[in-house]
Amino acid sequence: MIGQTEELLADLEPGKRTMSDLPHGGFLVLEHDVPALLIYRKKPNDKATLRLARTGASYLIIGDSHFEYFREFITQLTTKMAERFGSFILVELYKGEPGSTDFIIKGPSHKLPASLETLSEELSAIDSRRYNLKLGANIKHTKNRQKSGDEALFDLDDLKAARGTLLGLELPPVYCNKSGKMFPLYFRMFRDKLAKAIQKTIYEFIRVQTTSDIHSYHTLGRRRIHKEVLKIDRQITEIQSRYQFLLLVAPVNIQALRHKFFKTNFEEIDTYHYRLLPVDPDLLKRELYNLRIDEIDDPSLSYLYNEKREELDKELTMLKERGSKNFFYSSIRLYQGVPRNVLAEAKLILETIPENHEEHADKTIDAHQFKELAKVEFDYFKEQAPHFESSIHIREDVNIIMVSNGELYLPADYKMTKIEAQALIQHELGTHALTHFNGSQQPLSQLSAGFADYDATQEGIAVLSEYLGGGLTGNRLRILAGRVVAGEDLMNGADFKSVFHHLYTDYGFTKERAFNITSRMFQGGGFLKDIIYLKGLVELRDYLGSGGDLKPLLAGKFALKHVDIINDLTQRELLSSPKIIPRYFNNDNFTTKLNAFKEGITLSKMI
Repeated sequence: MIGQTEELLADLEPGKRTMSDLPHGGFLVLEHDVPALLIYRKKPNDKATLRLARTGASYLIIGDSHFEYFREFITQLTTKMAERFGSFILVELYKGEPGSTDFIIKGPSHKLPASLETLSEELSAIDSRRYNLKLGANIKHTKNRQKSGDEALFDLDDLKAARGTLLGLELPPVYCNKSGKMFPLYFRMFRDKLAKAIQKTIYEFIRVQTTSDIHSYHTLGRRRIHKEVLKIDRQITEIQSRYQFLLLVAPVNIQALRHKFFKTNFEEIDTYHYRLLPVDPDLLKRELYNLRIDEIDDPSLSYLYNEKREELDKELTMLKERGSKNFFYSSIRLYQGVPRNVLAEAKLILETIPENHEEHADKTIDAHQFKELAKVEFDYFKEQAPHFESSIHIREDVNIIMVSNGELYLPADYKMTKIEAQALIQHELGTHALTHFNGSQQPLSQLSAGFADYDATQEGIAVLSEYLGGGLTGNRLRILAGRVVAGEDLMNGADFKSVFHHLYTDYGFTKERAFNITSRMFQGGGFLKDIIYLKGLVELRDYLGSGGDLKPLLAGKFALKHVDIINDLTQRELLSSPKIIPRYFNNDNFTTKLNAFKEGITLSKMI
């Protein structure tokens, strides 16, 4: 063993990472603070199993010649790592015989009962029933840890003297056909579950048998984002940046629509007109599906980007369908309808909180005055992050206040009360602009653009910020509840006039508010996005009430269902904590109000 190999073994220092080609077709990735290594021997027509081995933070690919070289290399590596940590575990992966549906775990069951039981339980829990498979896991106490017919990696007595432990894991080849070609969708699920099972097993070994200070199995995932993943991340964000979905779905003739509807005593609603599409949805879809997301071997990142591509596909389809019934059906797929518990909360709000018809008399702040308030809030962000930048646009062709790509858009004719302005500052800037910036400071650009289904969580946080910031009013809660009721009416086949009169006549909204809620619900051909404000608030209340933490949710734009993945990536030091925090975190009553929310306060009591 000469040159490069000797240098690798001599350079094993805490906190470092090695990624290197080895002689004779080998390859090593080693996290120097992880006392564990996955091992795979190259086999013909077995790329799927090779990819499974590459999911580990540390792995060794053994070439198909000069086996003695690799045996000696592993022995010396084991000795050096065990000197530091007291012990070192090696897990060799290999594909079982065709037709097998059992994992075979080969190891010292009497010495590592907890680790092997953990592995067996996790592997047995892989759900394959929908594919007409029943997977099992068997533990075999045997000295032969390798695949039948393969030469042994070690003499186990020599390995024991080096304070190493070897496990063999035979994988049922259900993830590929007899020629080795993988079943891609099933493979992703199988890989994700297998990776977690191995991480939990290795963590159990490390916790009991070594001096390592690793505190979670999450940290046993990859510690580096591959450059190809970063490239895919940037490409998806760039594709998404070529169109502004909400702006392209919003009508450009909203003022004319309102004028005629009121002039005709709520009888006539004209056709919605939309901006010309700046992109060809079909060409963008082609670009999306040319991305090699299927080659991402990090389970967490693979899941996130597959899911995001599907969401963008749905959005692009909806842009083609604007003004048609198909747009509405696609909207149902994207936003998934109105949950019963959210509808119940909405109706309770509307039945117990009366409309404040005097509020309009206090509308003393216009768009230009709000712009000045926004500048003050942006200055507060700059105190925490001097490089924070954002722009404010006052436009004639937008009908709602919105943040898009971190920038604030204001309707030119918008007026509001002072307390509404206070709430909107925290909603639009303290949540949407803030999380866009925090996400932009992460290595993954999708945390600023937004991973799939992030909207409900974002809007839930945004409404909660109104409450925590002291700006949530009865009328504001009524608007959010009215959107849910309107969404339910739309789902039940109601037309524009029916929805409007339900809000205006039955629930006592002003004609302006009833029109605004209804017109937003019918844009595009039927758009359910507005239900997510109250839906997200209910989901957030459940999450925080179950022990979840608010602050980490501000690190970027992602959904509550992604929290475990974001925690995983953060513990692997691939992501960081939020760079800026909203102003309301410093309010005197912040903790009291947040605790009341966590304890399950009825939404109608939040004003």
